[in-house]
Amino acid sequence: MGGAEATSLRFFGMAQAPPYDPQEIEARWQERWLSEGTYEVDNADPRPPYYVLCMYPYPSGPAHMGHVRNYTFGDLIVRYRTMNGYGVLSPIGFDSFGLPAENAALKSGEHPRTFTDARIEELRSSLIRLGAVYDWRRQVRSHDPDYMRWTQWIFLRFLERGLAYRASAPVNWCPGCPTVLANEQVLADGTCERSGDVVEKRDLEQWFFRITEYAQQLLDDLDGLDWPERVVTMQRNWIGRSEGAEFEMRFCDADGSPEAQGRSLRVFTTRPDTSFGMTYAVLAPEHPLVDEVTAPEQREAVAAFVRRARETSEIDRLSSEGSLATRGVFTGAYVLNPFTQAPVPVWLADYVLMGYGTGAIMAVPGEDQRDWDFARAHDLPIIRTVEPPPGWEGEAYTGDGPATNSEWLDGLEVAAAKAKAIAWLEENDLGSRTVNFRLRDWLLSRQRFWGCPIPVVYCESCGMQPVADSDLPVLAPDDVEFLPTGESPLLDHAGFLHTTCPACGGVARRETDTMDTFVDSSWYFLRFCDPWSETAPVSTSGASRWMPVDQYIGGVEHAILHLMYARFFTKALADLGVIEPDLREPFQRLFTQGMIRLGGEKMSKSKGNLVAPEAYLDTVGADSLRLFHLFVGPPDDDVDWDDHGIEGCSRFLQRLWRAGTDQVGTVSDREPTRDDLSVEAATHRLIRRVTDEFDRWSYNTAVAACMEFTNDLYRYLQGDAGGRRDTVDFAVDSLLLVLAPMVPHVTAELWERRHGAENHLHAQRWPEADADRLVEETVTLVVQVRGKVRDRFEVPPDISEADAVALALASDKVQTHLDGEPKRVIARPPRLVNVVP
Repeated sequence: MGGAEATSLRFFGMAQAPPYDPQEIEARWQERWLSEGTYEVDNADPRPPYYVLCMYPYPSGPAHMGHVRNYTFGDLIVRYRTMNGYGVLSPIGFDSFGLPAENAALKSGEHPRTFTDARIEELRSSLIRLGAVYDWRRQVRSHDPDYMRWTQWIFLRFLERGLAYRASAPVNWCPGCPTVLANEQVLADGTCERSGDVVEKRDLEQWFFRITEYAQQLLDDLDGLDWPERVVTMQRNWIGRSEGAEFEMRFCDADGSPEAQGRSLRVFTTRPDTSFGMTYAVLAPEHPLVDEVTAPEQREAVAAFVRRARETSEIDRLSSEGSLATRGVFTGAYVLNPFTQAPVPVWLADYVLMGYGTGAIMAVPGEDQRDWDFARAHDLPIIRTVEPPPGWEGEAYTGDGPATNSEWLDGLEVAAAKAKAIAWLEENDLGSRTVNFRLRDWLLSRQRFWGCPIPVVYCESCGMQPVADSDLPVLAPDDVEFLPTGESPLLDHAGFLHTTCPACGGVARRETDTMDTFVDSSWYFLRFCDPWSETAPVSTSGASRWMPVDQYIGGVEHAILHLMYARFFTKALADLGVIEPDLREPFQRLFTQGMIRLGGEKMSKSKGNLVAPEAYLDTVGADSLRLFHLFVGPPDDDVDWDDHGIEGCSRFLQRLWRAGTDQVGTVSDREPTRDDLSVEAATHRLIRRVTDEFDRWSYNTAVAACMEFTNDLYRYLQGDAGGRRDTVDFAVDSLLLVLAPMVPHVTAELWERRHGAENHLHAQRWPEADADRLVEETVTLVVQVRGKVRDRFEVPPDISEADAVALALASDKVQTHLDGEPKRVIARPPRLVNVVP
């Protein structure tokens, strides 16, 4: 080969690039991103703001595959949006209060703080090894005194506003934990989701947040959110808006004569038009009138039924399972139906809850299946008040139709009959139009040590008094003894328990309940906006700069409580002037990733079925593991864990390394040929496709596109003519750029090797496809016989299947391998025709 020709021809591999070493490369780049503050962003950053947030984790130890999946998605968006020119806020924190740390203290004697700090460090190390990037300066931990100060400050503002209050209430008590549980933490069989103990009912003085004051806002504002429809539906159902009427029914004797005491029962119904069909009324077992109105001969049966109902979870009480013959009891009392002036018996039933409506219902078995079943079980009358369609053979009819057996409502359709019934109640001062919500006030008291203390004291002279802002935070002491007594150690700690009244200076006792950990997670996203604020939980300028969160990411298991509570906090803080009044929603866009299962069950520490990433990080590396999670399927689908595909992802990165370090085929400087232009067009299509896939969260197909492109690039480089220098550089650089958010370490390393240390890949702009270069003038049609290539043709990209087959069969090179008509022809135009002799 002559000298001039040698200088214009370059062979991949001449630079003697080292082999791909993911552990060395990844550790070095992770340290560089941290030390250089690559993903730190200031509130005054001139770029347009974009806030990406993964739900902050509970620190139970090193990351597991659920963390890897969730935080890989978040990290991809952070890097992608940064390359698109945004100043991206990517904070991280830890939901560090909670039951596991306290249980660990009971077993080992180790203070929950020590236990928690160690677990945070383990998880932090895992996240860094994964390559997830954050502005660590903004880190918050819910057990840090500074964060607790502002959590307690918010509580006191809610208390002043009447949004926090104390009341006696029946609660779910787990003797094993031991603490109060939310309804959602009680399983269908009446046991605690964590300990497995049978949950009891207890009456306790508890602290509540008045979230019901915001019920309508919480419902209305769902309309403007870019959230998964199933999450919106779950929130709507949990809020549970019902329009109807409330009206009074006077207690009476069995013959309808007025009762001497003049007592009345108030009921709520969504269908007052069916009132002529009311044949009995039902009270919740907890209704305050139960003891008063129960007849002497029914007291024993009623008392036994009430005890049984209190031992049953609300989930079981709302279930349709179980014999209704045993789920109700007659009180011996009667009320007068105001529509018919007829007496109807008053029963108790466990499926009526005190927390919804008035805790009492009118029963219309003709139009409600449960009422029908109850009536049949207890031999109560059934009267239809809506005419079913002809041929109806069912039981209760719940559809539309004309009113019947309803006197002055007869013949009216449901909507008109309902409006007329409500008007009649209001005209006769018997009731009024009413809207009810299923949503109940938030019970936030927890009888635990490892939580944020509630900042109030109790004085014999002054009653309940808030702790002064200047005395915040109220901190639990470190010198406590954890004993399996079922009570918080704060109850026995004189130094914590005994204090002075902030109003009179007299002797006072501190509140020993701590706050539900959902309180901490209801505002952490605001603190991230300005964690340095010393005068408020967040500065208004910081919140205005970043909120609402542009992209929130987390599991669908938080679809109700966490998201509902965070929305409530945001609205309340806006009304209190802590943040701008028009900031009403915390999370504009929500993505709920699919969960990872092992053996058909969700991975979780409590189930003991976690798969740790360390073995993979130590072998194939973080980039291979990230790529596997992106490639395994759509990100919102559940995944059954199977690591067989990880090795394939590792092999792909090895191929990328060889292509990026000039170790594949030959490259020369030349004028562009048709093949070169075809590769350049394919590169533009890759950019367009990956961009589109990223924007619609189709990461698995984006990975597939990159793998397909790499295979085509190898074929081009290893072809007879080799590759053209400018074409190869454009193709490889573009591939590195679109892969950068997915596999950030290897792409950063290859970019630096290709462009020098001063050119940081992740500081580059995201590539843009040239619309004029997306369509090829021709593409190469490969013709195979028995799977071996026998001919190639340059064809239009829109060639039809018939034309492609005709062209292939007309080839002399193909015909020499055929003996007559082929048995089968498989055509995949415009790329492939496979002939089977």
